[in-house]
Amino acid sequence: MAGNNVSHAMNTTKRRWLPNLQPVRVDDRGVHRTLRVCTACIRSHRVKRAS
Repeated sequence: MAGNNVSHAMNTTKRRWLPNLQPVRVDDRGVHRTLRVCTACIRSHRVKRAS
């Protein structure tokens, strides 16, 4: 997502909102891999973590 930083003087500069990605060890059909997963997916258990 993109937008603007807006100062008190209403000067605008471009900025980006990036997803909060974390490296997580994931169980992918019996194989353990490290993937970059968003924190919302980790909290909602959409990703099966490796034990």
